[in-house]
Amino acid sequence: MYRFLLTPRWWGINVFAVLAIPFCVFMGSWQLGRFEDRVDSHQQQADRAAAAETAAARPLDSLLPVDQVTSGRQARARGTYDARHQLLVPDRTLDRKAGSRPGFYVLTPLRTDGGKALPVVRGWLPGDADNPADTAEVPAPPTGEVTVTGALQASENVGTSGVRSGGGLPAGQLGMISAASLVNIVPYPVYDAWITLGETSAPLKAVPPAAAEGSGLDLKAFQNLGYTLEWFVFGGFVAFMWFRLLRREVEAARDAALGIGADVAEGEPEGVPAG
Repeated sequence: MYRFLLTPRWWGINVFAVLAIPFCVFMGSWQLGRFEDRVDSHQQQADRAAAAETAAARPLDSLLPVDQVTSGRQARARGTYDARHQLLVPDRTLDRKAGSRPGFYVLTPLRTDGGKALPVVRGWLPGDADNPADTAEVPAPPTGEVTVTGALQASENVGTSGVRSGGGLPAGQLGMISAASLVNIVPYPVYDAWITLGETSAPLKAVPPAAAEGSGLDLKAFQNLGYTLEWFVFGGFVAFMWFRLLRREVEAARDAALGIGADVAEGEPEGVPAG
C-alpha cells in the first residue's frame, strides 16, 4: 500500500519535507535565541543602571568610548561651562513616551582642562523652545571652574527617540546630541559622548539616562519573537501537508484495491464522479 512512496514524485516530496522541516526548526530556534539574548541584555542593562546609581563616579576618560557596559555609568569631569554656546534641544520628554508633556533639554558645553568640551544636559524644562516666555525660565550655568557628575550617554543618532535630524532649527537649538552635530556650532573639539546631570537647579528637572542602544526590548526584539513563531508555523505546515498528501494517497490506494472509483467516465478527470 505504501509502495507509492518510492515513486519519483514522492521522492521529491519526501526530500523537500526532510530538508524543510529541520530548516524551519533551526531558523525558529535561532530567532528565539536572538530574542532571549535581547531579554538577557535588557536585564543586564537594568542591573547595571541600578548599580550605576549608587556607584562612585569615575573620571570621564576612563569610561570612554561609551559602550553597553559604560553607558549609564556615573562620570566625573572638571572644567568651565561655555554659556555663550548653550543650546536648547527641542521636542523632548522626560520619559520618552508618546503623549508625554513636551519640553526641551538645556545643553551647555563644559570646556575641560584637556581642551575638549563635554556636552552636559543640565536638565529639562516643559514648554516650547521657540517661545521666549518658556526659554526665559532657563537658569544660567554656574560660573568658574566646576566639577560635574552625571550619567554617561552615547552620542545620539537618527534612530534615537526624539531626534530631529532634518535640520532647519533656529540658532541656539540642536536637534541631535552628538559630536557630529556640534562640530559646526562650537569652535572647539567635542567628546563623542554626553552626560545628563542627576542633580539640577530649579526649575530644571533631571533627565533620566536612556538605556544603551541594542540593550532594550525594542521593536527588533519583538520582531525576532514574531519570526520565531513564523518559522515554527512554516515547519508545522510542511509536516501537516506531507501527512495530508500521504493520507490521500493511502486512501486512493485502498479504494483502488477495493475496486472503488474504477469506473471513471471516459474523458472525465480522475476523481470526478461520472454524472
